[in-house]
Amino acid sequence: MTPMNPMIPPAAQIRLVSQFARIAIEAQMVIGLRMAGMMGLMTQAPGEPFLMIAEKQAAASEALYAMASAGMRGHSTERMLSAGMRPYGRRTRANSRRLTVVK
Repeated sequence: MTPMNPMIPPAAQIRLVSQFARIAIEAQMVIGLRMAGMMGLMTQAPGEPFLMIAEKQAAASEALYAMASAGMRGHSTERMLSAGMRPYGRRTRANSRRLTVVK
């Protein structure tokens, strides 16, 4: 049996960094759009402030579950990290699309 390799290959690092960068860019856009809605610069759904808080809790629990599941199945560190970022990525993508729809 060979010991686990703690190193993440360069191609996997690039995939992780690009996944993280996309999430970061979309998250900043969502933050800006929500702030503009709170200031009254654009229309905002009545439940948007509550949704901001509720979705973070759900995303955190989904991310932890996904990482634990990947780890228990024996996946690599890169796949565990990617699985943990996936719930956040889905939410930031959905929020940026939802908030940029012209009403």
